[in-house]
Amino acid sequence: MSTDVIMPQMGESIAEGTITKWLKKTGDTVKRDEPLFEISTDKVDAEIPSPAAGVLSEILVQEGQTVGINTVVGRIGAAGETAASAPAEKAAAAVSAPARPSEPARPRTEAPPAPRTASPAPAAGGDGTRGAGASREELRRTRSSPLVRRIASEHGVDITALTGTGISGRVTKNDILAHIERGGAAQAAPAGRGAAAPAAPAPAWFAPGQETRVEPMTTIRRKISEHMVMSRRTSAHVTTFFEVDMTNVARLRAKHKDGFQAREGINLTYLPFIAKAAIDGIRRFPIINSSVDGDNIVYKKHVNLGIAVALDWGLIVPVVKRADEKNILGLARAIADLGERARNKKLSPDDVAGGTFTITNPGVFGGLIGTPIISQPQVAIMGVGSIQKRAVVIDDAIAIRTMGMLCLSFDHRTVDGADADRYMAAVKQTLEQGAFTDLGV
Repeated sequence: MSTDVIMPQMGESIAEGTITKWLKKTGDTVKRDEPLFEISTDKVDAEIPSPAAGVLSEILVQEGQTVGINTVVGRIGAAGETAASAPAEKAAAAVSAPARPSEPARPRTEAPPAPRTASPAPAAGGDGTRGAGASREELRRTRSSPLVRRIASEHGVDITALTGTGISGRVTKNDILAHIERGGAAQAAPAGRGAAAPAAPAPAWFAPGQETRVEPMTTIRRKISEHMVMSRRTSAHVTTFFEVDMTNVARLRAKHKDGFQAREGINLTYLPFIAKAAIDGIRRFPIINSSVDGDNIVYKKHVNLGIAVALDWGLIVPVVKRADEKNILGLARAIADLGERARNKKLSPDDVAGGTFTITNPGVFGGLIGTPIISQPQVAIMGVGSIQKRAVVIDDAIAIRTMGMLCLSFDHRTVDGADADRYMAAVKQTLEQGAFTDLGV
């Protein structure tokens, strides 16, 4: 008897996932809970364990294909068991016609929608029923996620006018971003005319025969691209820079790092101190921990601190929940734990959701500083440059101090330059004084 391997639901708002890699081949023996395949969703990449022990008898969904949750992607059979029919035939029945390399084929999980008629069908109600009295807002909610609705609101797009490519016609993030890239409603065809002319083909940057290699973007690369472009399009980015004397923090770190390593098994870096100073500054300037909702400013009660983690295959930002309730030790533990699980693909969607303020650390690679892009719907992100000893002038004398650079990219729709600089001055003062008493040691 075989066991179905399904695409799991990795979060309430996630309706589909992309298989990025099968870790076993057809015919391989697998153990229960042994990593079987890797998936990528709108939120996180993860390894999915085998639901049973046995032999991987069938692979029904190939690498690079996107399917809805609960879709059967493979089967585990008993030792020596073979598939009832050729896997290729089942795969052909499960997936749609091949797509372009940049758009992986999607297995069919439902019948194609019926053709449109002159008289539109009743809208779907919030409980899944159909009713002529359903409002346009109800239709939006049944056909889109909160993220998609927010993007649509910010760009003045009517979701009900879009044809979604997601499950049951759901308008996905890719759908709304593609619509905006095409000019959205502003470039709709005038009344009385036919469909808009097709977009001009992209220019050919390289002549045929040139020595180039073309590789489709990975799923995580496409998502990073979409999110960064959307953020630049949404927020009025401004960046301010502050040089900080980290000498007192360096002395405090040197005093406690060996004890941290011995007791906790983690390296005490500068990042928990900077995070603590950033959080303390937010208590004085709560506008830094807000977001924009139409014409309203939403102030967040707690600081959910995003920490950017560079991976070999991309970038991810896990979140330290309620970071404002943690001391230096608690922040160090949480940051180390999230970074380790991110590198091992053990994060859950909840681990990367709900961030209210983000810190990114290009200095770990030696970068002097950068100009980070805000993670929506946040209004600010702090960048940490390299921290190193160098000569500075203090009281008309040259001294050797441990110096670093911090920057803050902020959304000028909400945060004025004076507020951003006052906030950064407070962070700078906290770090330069180095008076951290709540280390948890």
